[in-house]
Amino acid sequence: MRKRTLGTGAALVVAAVLGGGLALGWWGGGHETVTEAAAARLPDAVPDFFRRGGKHLAHFAVDPDRWKNREMNFLRRAEEGNHFLDIEDLDGKELPATNRFDAMKLVYTDLKKDPHKTGLLPYAIMENYEKLAVGFYDYRKSPENAAVPMKCLVHGGTLAHYTGDAAMPLHTTRDYDGRVQADGTVKQKGIHAKLDAFPEKFGIRPEEVSRGLEAKKLDDPWAHVMKFIAESHTHIPKCYEFDAAGAFEKPTDESRAFVLARVRAGAQLTLDLWYTAWLRSEKLPGHW
Repeated sequence: MRKRTLGTGAALVVAAVLGGGLALGWWGGGHETVTEAAAARLPDAVPDFFRRGGKHLAHFAVDPDRWKNREMNFLRRAEEGNHFLDIEDLDGKELPATNRFDAMKLVYTDLKKDPHKTGLLPYAIMENYEKLAVGFYDYRKSPENAAVPMKCLVHGGTLAHYTGDAAMPLHTTRDYDGRVQADGTVKQKGIHAKLDAFPEKFGIRPEEVSRGLEAKKLDDPWAHVMKFIAESHTHIPKCYEFDAAGAFEKPTDESRAFVLARVRAGAQLTLDLWYTAWLRSEKLPGHW
């Protein structure tokens, strides 16, 4: 979802994780669907606690939207730019493949814009991908430590929120909720909420989304993420076309297939980054 304003316990959690599986699922339910679909297709090489943690991963996948609670003044401000990237506002410049602070400097100094309004989505994805890789490293070193699976599930679920956002085309454009006309009015305002709600409202389920997905190792996660966001951006005209026809409120076969394809794309990206984080963790150096 996009909004610009606005001891014993451990043992019990791990036991619950190991009993997890698919549940019925971009509102919170859409993010849960993306996440559970990805979890259902993880290969056997990934630890069992993570493969069977679909329900827990799905819960954590909604946390980044919870962090935008209007009462959380410090947290909301830090979080708000993580959910989108307005590609048009980059004026053709490439974001640095380093860190969000280099990107913020570029946007502030070269583009004279606010990076929290331009968006920092690819950095949110990469940061949480790397957190998960570090968590998996710890699991390899201390598989008996009950705290480690919990943090891996938190990092994996948080990552899944942002990969789900990347698959939603309206999270890649400043025209995320209508197009400003010459007279200052906004045409098709409300489109974002209609598309955001579609998977949950019209019964797109994890079992349907996961069908045929296979995990792939990503040789260059940053390049892959940037290419993925750029590809997602190409679907914006189709979003506006479907909305103008009322096909997000009264689905057609074509509009449902379109949304299903975007949800599947989000699940595939999530799956690939989870799997790549596991593989990368094997070769990480020690933390200290």
